[in-house]
Amino acid sequence: MLEEGPLDAAIHDRQGFECGVPSLDEYLKRLAEQHRRKGISATYVLVDSQARGVILGYYTLSAAELGVERLADEDGRRLPHHPVPCIRLGRLACRADQRGQGLGKLLLGCAVDRCLQAREQIAAHALVVDAIDASARDFHAHFGFRPLRDAALTLYLPLGRARHGRTRPR
Repeated sequence: MLEEGPLDAAIHDRQGFECGVPSLDEYLKRLAEQHRRKGISATYVLVDSQARGVILGYYTLSAAELGVERLADEDGRRLPHHPVPCIRLGRLACRADQRGQGLGKLLLGCAVDRCLQAREQIAAHALVVDAIDASARDFHAHFGFRPLRDAALTLYLPLGRARHGRTRPR
């Protein structure tokens, strides 16, 4: 059974993770734990309950904000004219040998659910992602993320439209 939860450096084998994108591999291996300790980002991993040390994929979340003028017109209406609070999905990666298994979709759903839970305690209007390339942009757009007006590779998902466990393709 697959399980998702916070990265635990004492249990999870960060060095054995390879997604094929050097910057994402290196982040997990060298910076994820340091960023957690410093309050920069939180890393969540997906593992199989039969092999808890093997990381199948991961994502990171951190605080963010967006100027309302960067959102699409329909999303910016009725919002204050100052930066709106958001949550940033900084990284999302799956093991290269697990591609095509739907783990990216599962991790994205877990991230959205976690953001919706956090939204019950701390205000957040949207989940923002900086896509690493056009393929990542298309992946997120498939699940309802919209590009910012001024940055084609930065997308957002209004959390008021998301529902727990309901990250679905359009």
